[in-house]
This record gives sequence, C-alpha cells and structure tokens, in this order.
Amino acid sequence: MWYSFWRSRDRFSLDQLRYLTDQLTKVHIVNEVNKDFVIEALRSIAELITYGDQHDPSFFEFFMEKQVMGEFMRILELSRTVNVPLQLLQTLSIMVQNLKSEHAIYYMFGNEHMNYLITYSFDFQNEELLSYYISFLRAISGKLNKNTISLLVKIHDVMVSFPLYVEAIRFAFHEENMVRTAVRAITLNVYHVGDDSVNRYITSAPHKDYFSNLVSFFRKQSVDLNRLVSNTLINPGPDSTSTIIGAVDEIENNLYYFSDVVSAGIPDVGRLIADSILMVLIFPLLLPSLRIVIDNDMQSGVVTSLYLLCCILRIVKIKDLANTIAAAFFYPSEAFTKSSVGKFNVHIPDHGFTSECQVSDNDNLTKCDTRHSMFNVPYASSSLGFHPEGVLTQNDCSSSNLSIREVLLAYLTKGDDAQVLGSWSVLATLLQTKELDESMLDGLGILPQRQQQKKLLLQALVGEDSGEEQLFSSKNSLARDGISSDLDVYHEKIKEQYGVSFQPSDGRISPRVHRFQVIDALVILFCRSNISAETLWDGGWLLRQLIPYSDSEFNSHHLELLKVRTYYEAFLAISTIKVSYKNCASALEEEVRGIWPDFLISVLCDEWRKCKRAMESSSARKEPNCMLLPPQKLSSEDDIPKGSSFAAGERMHELVKVFVLLHQLQIFTLGRTLSEQPPIYPPGDLPANCRAQTSGLDVSGPKPGTEVRLGNAVPCRIAFERGKECHFCFLAISLGICGWLVLAEELPLKKSYGVVRIAAPLPGCNPKIDDKNSTWLHLRIRSSSLPFLDAAKVNDYGKLNTKTLVDGRWTLAFRDEESCKSALFMIVEEINFLSDEVHRRLKPLLNLETAIDLSSSSVYAAGDSSSYRTPPNSF
Repeated sequence: MWYSFWRSRDRFSLDQLRYLTDQLTKVHIVNEVNKDFVIEALRSIAELITYGDQHDPSFFEFFMEKQVMGEFMRILELSRTVNVPLQLLQTLSIMVQNLKSEHAIYYMFGNEHMNYLITYSFDFQNEELLSYYISFLRAISGKLNKNTISLLVKIHDVMVSFPLYVEAIRFAFHEENMVRTAVRAITLNVYHVGDDSVNRYITSAPHKDYFSNLVSFFRKQSVDLNRLVSNTLINPGPDSTSTIIGAVDEIENNLYYFSDVVSAGIPDVGRLIADSILMVLIFPLLLPSLRIVIDNDMQSGVVTSLYLLCCILRIVKIKDLANTIAAAFFYPSEAFTKSSVGKFNVHIPDHGFTSECQVSDNDNLTKCDTRHSMFNVPYASSSLGFHPEGVLTQNDCSSSNLSIREVLLAYLTKGDDAQVLGSWSVLATLLQTKELDESMLDGLGILPQRQQQKKLLLQALVGEDSGEEQLFSSKNSLARDGISSDLDVYHEKIKEQYGVSFQPSDGRISPRVHRFQVIDALVILFCRSNISAETLWDGGWLLRQLIPYSDSEFNSHHLELLKVRTYYEAFLAISTIKVSYKNCASALEEEVRGIWPDFLISVLCDEWRKCKRAMESSSARKEPNCMLLPPQKLSSEDDIPKGSSFAAGERMHELVKVFVLLHQLQIFTLGRTLSEQPPIYPPGDLPANCRAQTSGLDVSGPKPGTEVRLGNAVPCRIAFERGKECHFCFLAISLGICGWLVLAEELPLKKSYGVVRIAAPLPGCNPKIDDKNSTWLHLRIRSSSLPFLDAAKVNDYGKLNTKTLVDGRWTLAFRDEESCKSALFMIVEEINFLSDEVHRRLKPLLNLETAIDLSSSSVYAAGDSSSYRTPPNSF
C-alpha cells in the first residue's frame, strides 16, 4: 500500500483524488503507524478539491458522490493522535476559504457534518489544536450571507440552535489575544449578515449575556490598566511607556469592537451595550473615582478614569450613552457610590457551561465551576486606586457636594499636570462628540459660541420666537428652560433605569453661569505655576473654542484672573491679562540678556507657528492616552550639572511658549486675525566699524580655516591638554543676532591676519577675571545649539545624551592685566551689541498694541528667525 501511495501519478488529476479517497476508506484505525499517511491524504484531498473548484467541476462532483465529508468524520472518530484532528481542521479551513462555487459552499454547509465538527469535543488543552479550531470557525464565518447562514442553524418556528456562534463566544475571553481577536471577527461576520431570525437569537436569553460579559471583561482590563499606571508612578522603568501603550491599544481595540458591533444595526444591541457600560463600568467604578484628593501622590485612579471616559465617548458612538454620561456629570460622585447600581447579575460563559455569579459593591466575583472554562472575569477591588481616600475641602465646599462637572473644573484649577490634561481631554471630547445633544453641551457650559449663535439665529430666521428672544437676550432665560427639560429626561432615566436616586447638585441648570465657570477655570489654569506650557496650550485650544470673537463675554473679571509668569519661576503670577502680558514680556526681555539670546527669535517664531496651528485646529491635538504616559523628560535633574546652560535653555523655551500663548489668546479675544509669523522687525544694519566687518567675516560666521583680520585681536595662551599650551589671538565678534568667541592662529607671512582654529558661542560665556590671577579670564562655553531641539543629540529612547548637557570651560591667559581687561571689555561690548539687536527686533512683539497694529501690515520680517546661524561647536 505504501509503495502504491508514493508511486508517480499526475498530482492534479481525478484519478489521484479517487485513489486517495479509496485509500482513506481502507483505514480502520489511526495510530502512530499510519498517521503520516492519513495526514498527507487529508492535505492532498484539500489541495485537489481547491484545484478542481477553479478548473474542473468533476472533482467536487466526485467529492459529493463519494461522501468524502463522511469519511473525514469517520477518520476523526478513529483517530488516536492529535495530529490528525489538526490536519482535518486545517484541511476543511483551506477548502472553505478557497471554494468559489456557491454550489460547493452550499454542499459543505448543507449537511450536519459542519455542525458536527463545530460541536465536536476536541481537546482544547492543546493550544495548537485550539488555534486550528478557531481558524476553522473563522473560515466558515467568512462565507456567511443570508443564504448560507440558514444552513448552519436549526429552526423550529424560531431559531433554537446556532452552534457556530455559541461555540465561538465561549472563547471570547480566552487568555490568548489571538483567540479573542478571531472570535470577534467571527461574531462581526455573524452580526453583519443582517438576518432577522439570527438577530433575535443573539439578543435573546441567555445569548444576550455575551454583551454584558464583554463589558465585564473590559472592566477587568480597565482595572489592570489602572494597576499598571499606578505601578509605573511608583517604579518607572525603561519599558514603562511601551507597556502602557500596549495595554492602551488593547483597551481601545475592545472599544472599537463595541463600536463595530453597534454599527451592525442589530435592534437592542446598542441599548444592551450602553446599559452594560453604564451599569458595570461607568456608574459603579469610573464616576465614583472622580474626587478631589489632598496630599495623595497616587492619583492614577482619577487619571485612568478620565482616560476611559474619553475613550468611551470618542469610540462607542451611542447617542443615549453619550447623553447619559453627560447628564451624570451634574451629579456628585457620592450619588453613584451610595446607589444600588453596584449589584447586578453577570453571566460568564464557560466552554459548555454558563455560570451565573453575583457581583456587588465589593467587586468580588465568586469562583464558579470552571471545568472547561477558557477564561474567568474577576473584578478587582476598589482599593486598587479607583476610589482614592481623602477629600479636599476648600471654600466651604467639600468634594462630596461638588458635581462631577465641578470636579472636572477643580482639576483644572487644582490638579497636577496629568489631572489637568485628563479633565481637559474629557471636556474636549464632549465638545467633539457628535452624538451629544447641543443642549447638553450648553448645559455643561462648553457649547462653542459660534455654534450657539448659529442655532439661535436659525431659529429666529425660521420664525421661532424663542430663538429670536434668546439671540437678543442677555440672560438666555428661555434657553435655560429648554436645556433643563432635555436634561430632565436623562436625569429621570438615571433615576428610574439605573437606580441613582440622588438630586443633581447643580440644581437649576444655567448655561450662562456654567459657561463662565468653565472660562474662569481655564483662565485660572493659565495662572498656575506648576503646569507645563504644553498643557497650557491644550487649555488655550479649549478656551479658543468657547470665547466669542470679541471681548464682550471675556470680561474684566477674566482679564484680572490671568497671572504673570516670571523669569525665575518660569510661570504666571496674579495680575490682569495686560499686566500679565507685560510682565511675561519683561521676563522675555531678561532672556535677551541671558544665555540663549541668539536662539530666542528662532524659538519664538517656531513656537508661534506651532501655537497658532494648535489654537486654530478644528480638533484637539492630543490623544487621550497622553495623560497615562510617563512625562517624556529629555533629562533628569540628576543629569544636569548645577548652573548648566541647558537648564536655562529649558526655562527659556517654556517661557517663550507661555508668552506666545498669552499673546495669541489676547489677539483672539480682541477679534483680530492672527498673523502667520510673529510681528518682529527685520535684521538691522550693522554698526559702523563693527568688529565683524573689520575682521572680514560674512554671515556664514568664523568657520575653522577661515581667514580673518586680527586688528582688534588680543594675544593669549590656552591649554586644551595638560602640558600642551597653545598661542592664539582672541576675538569676540557679533554679527546681528549671532556671536562667537574666536581663537585664531596668526599667519607668519601675512601681517595682521590669522586663521580661525576654534570658535565657540559668544552668548552665555559669562566672562570673569580670576580672583587670584588678574591675567586669567574664565569663560563658560555652552552648546552651539539647544540640545533638546537637536535630534542628533537625542538617543533612541528619547533621552538626551548626558554629555550634551555639560558646559565647556576656557581659561585664557593674557600677557598682562590690561590685555585681560581689554578682552573682557570686548566680550561685554559684543554681547551688548547682540542683545540690543535681538531686543530691537522683538520690540514690536513685546508691546501688544504695536503687535496688533503690525500684524495687519508687512513691516515685520515674516519668519526671519535665522538670518545668522551659530555654527556647530568646533572645540
């Protein structure tokens, strides 16, 4: 028999198919001796049937005539080894996937062999076998349509059995992600068929429990994410960011699956998922975690909850879900902690069994029979960080009395960077959620002014009296009534359907009052000294959406709240917005005399463009997951030496970003158009007889090897290596907004000329004559570029190379005290020339009125930020 099997024969022939089928019928037991033959026969038959489907119909006619599918089932029953079931599942998967003929598909599905295989008791402890089985189910689901799906179900007046679906969802919570992904693909293929009887089947008990179990599983993943974020706060590691991103991807994939399920349009499924998300996750877990906590470094529970709320609103597009969440923001978190919503039944499907477990407020899931369980969905305790202890009491208002809406605003005014970003993300997400009613946005105080005026104007144009009265009413009293009635519908639903019997703490909804509260909170945010400029920009985008295009609503109260950001603190302190701007401008003027004046204009122009794009963007520039990721610090305080110019560069960068934000916000509130470039003057003429001209330098600067005149140079000595002293001629040169310290070697054959050997940045050199030796001049040599703006100096992990943070030191030795003082005077004079030019060019920007006038003209140099570039370090 073995010789005849392996003898030469036309591989793709009907004779070969007959031969293989005949040999299979002679097999009466499958064991280690003949398993290889059986496996090869099964593989070859699949290959032949696939070939015949595309080239010769007689192949499949033979397959049906000889009832080869029945032989497959017989071989499966005879098998005593796992390899044969593996090959059989693979064989049928290949056949189903590749068959193009509808006739062939109908035959494959039109008998009980497929359902027999689907419900066969395979040994799923073997991971490879489970993988092949799930692939087999997925292949079948890929061929489903309204005709073929009827061949896989059993109907007695109503549908009573659908093995493909039932068996697939038993593995929906398997520990292996690939299995879960395949099951979701199978279910989506079922849902998108659009068969009414199938839709009724999957939304009837007990199969509808699958949707609530999905949310229960998602809740467990949410708790795991919170634990991961908490651990990262305690022990951040090199892989912390990638680990969190991986967990976030899984979270968002689950939500996108919910969205795909809802988009299938099956009646009641959207309601089932929305109710489960509210009852299993949002009401008992996320909303109660939103509390103000004092003296507690472990705030990851709050941030994780804010992130999850953003994701749910952004991805799961269910109108009732979005509006119910928004309506719940008018309740205090205590309402959900004390409600009875925490008790509900959860059905966790096991393989072959359905377990019913009671879940209560303590979040413990009773262990159930798991004889064939693929996955259990335990609930984590609330002690994992979602319910932080402690309440912050300020202004005689404890957090238990604050609505969640007010708590979000309190995070803006009192929270840390992550909480501010989280609260902003929730408000921005609500603002961009199309499923949310405009009246809900208005009640929350975040309906964009243009959108509000457009709605009222439209009502007035079509003859609705209320719209005309609201449009020209200063108090919008009628709007309040309409909004309150819309909110009442959802508040009543929260009370009756979800058991939250608690009066909203906001009382009567006043959109105008709430709008001012949001603007107040955002303005106070700009006053805070412990929030990064990046986060302030995000707040600026939200304020930009809310404020009108005049200063009528952005009144003096808001202007008085904005604060000044000083140079040393690098943040804003209390003052009016105009005083704030002037003080911030004063801090910027100090930077003109600081360490990085040569980069001030280029950084300012760059940040101006970025801030303008961020403010005018139609959507928020950051994804919600940013609030979960550890801060991306290019360096730590331990890396930066004391007094390093790098630290000064970071402060300057932060200051510029805040200055630009304040400037642009003021222009927006005045209803002016924001220019593409900041209003700065173009480069000015060089002073007469300046050293740059007398030395013969051009805009390219003193590159090594460049020939220069040494008329103003001072001879000196310097040792870059121990015992190797070099003689040079020293020059300090400024050219516009750039400047250099130059060491040139005198040319022996060309009197008063030399060749540049070494050049370093002039700004930030901090010249100082030695206290003990008056002929020595000490100079600090900073980097020729801001390291965090230079991609070449950042490693693969986003961290700066430590050596870029260390300043150099020169000690120049002159022949006498007068020469040393002459060199010092030269440096100071050239630094003043450079700083004066930078200040002259920035002058219109530092005065708001002048800047506004110039923004509509072409007097300033648009984007002329780098007329003179500092060359790379050559030392």
